[in-house]
Amino acid sequence: MKRMLPLAALAVSLIPALVAPLSAPLFAQAPEQAPEQAPTPSPPAPIPPVSPPGAPGPAKPSPKTLPVAIVTSAGTITIALEVERAPLTSANFLRYLDQKRLDGTSFYRAFTYPTDPGTGLIQGGTRNDPKRILKPVPHEPTSKTGLTHDDGALSMARGAPGSADGDFFIILGRMEGLDANPAAGGDNQGYAVFGHVVEGMDVVRAIAGAAKNPHLGVGVMKGQMLASPVKILGTRRIAPAK
Repeated sequence: MKRMLPLAALAVSLIPALVAPLSAPLFAQAPEQAPEQAPTPSPPAPIPPVSPPGAPGPAKPSPKTLPVAIVTSAGTITIALEVERAPLTSANFLRYLDQKRLDGTSFYRAFTYPTDPGTGLIQGGTRNDPKRILKPVPHEPTSKTGLTHDDGALSMARGAPGSADGDFFIILGRMEGLDANPAAGGDNQGYAVFGHVVEGMDVVRAIAGAAKNPHLGVGVMKGQMLASPVKILGTRRIAPAK
């Protein structure tokens, strides 16, 4: 977002009393001594404003993100990569982007819940193509990054923790069940969120609603493979606005 100040005392100098000198001719009778003038009073120090109890403090700066674009045959999806909160996973994605290893791949999997068609995911990437994949990236769980699998979250597909490489997915709705849960047994590390869609959720929803092949896929993914995968035409960094 994520995401106090001490009050400073203002020093005020007293203005010294000003006494006008008296002058007289030499040997003349000295005039009566003028009464001493009282010091000029100093104005009171201003009182700094105090926030009422419970008032919010200064806003924290938003975590640093980096905009990138995934250009597909169905339209463009703009992502804000969480380069500050998920630096390892974001750097991994940027390596694939900068080396054009995602260009020519596709979004090949999608599903939504029959009882809640607004919730689900789409998945794309290298599909373990040995010519495209790089060394796996260390796992950054959501319990460490503070991110979550909410609407538009970009996350890494994986097998065991630390095995993610070039496959990723985008969330529709809220799927916090994919977050890390240290209190759970077994593999409780969840999946690594490392960005959010800032433009193009209409494209994500269109891909999620595309026709599926009921015969393709293995295990839980059977019936979730797109009949016509959506081509990823290119990925690129977006130059910051001047």
